[in-house]
Amino acid sequence: MRWDNLFDDLEGQLEYERDAEDSNLRAEEERLRLGRLALRGRLVSIVADDAVGVVRLVLVSGDRLTLRPDAFGRDWLAADLLAGAAPGAQCVVPLGAIAGVLLQPGQVEGSLALEAESSARLSDRIGLPFVLRDLCRRRTSVEVQTPTERLYGTIDRVGRDHLDLAVHEPGSVRRAAEVHEVRIVPLAHIVLVRLGRQV
Repeated sequence: MRWDNLFDDLEGQLEYERDAEDSNLRAEEERLRLGRLALRGRLVSIVADDAVGVVRLVLVSGDRLTLRPDAFGRDWLAADLLAGAAPGAQCVVPLGAIAGVLLQPGQVEGSLALEAESSARLSDRIGLPFVLRDLCRRRTSVEVQTPTERLYGTIDRVGRDHLDLAVHEPGSVRRAAEVHEVRIVPLAHIVLVRLGRQV
């Protein structure tokens, strides 16, 4: 009889230890997964989880944006601007220009979700210079916001780490007579690119 109680007790202890070890292992795996999460992945998860897909950002310039992302690249996101912007206004935000993401309490858990592996697309590997070169090729008028100023114009060329912006009046077409100056803007200092009309 006593042996039965002893074996039952040992069996219970072994089961408890095994469950505790499994629980600790799962907790450690979750800590490691959270340690590998990147801002881009959390933003993708927020948009995928939220039925509305709206994100509120604080930029390094201090500006606050409400937007609906529709594309994510390696180091940028493209979105429709909401709240205070003209209908249909679009922008490109470098991820390095994001100072904070303002979440509702219900969005926090969704932002920690695993990003689906099957969702990997070509745009996920495209960097900011590629997107800016496309805007240059299309001759799209843009507003380039840096931490110190807003510049209006048309992108003339894009280098590895900078762009040349032909500065002209907002809404005007890029013509030699309209260009006030050509400004070289380091890509690292771009906070936001608002898209205008194509010419």
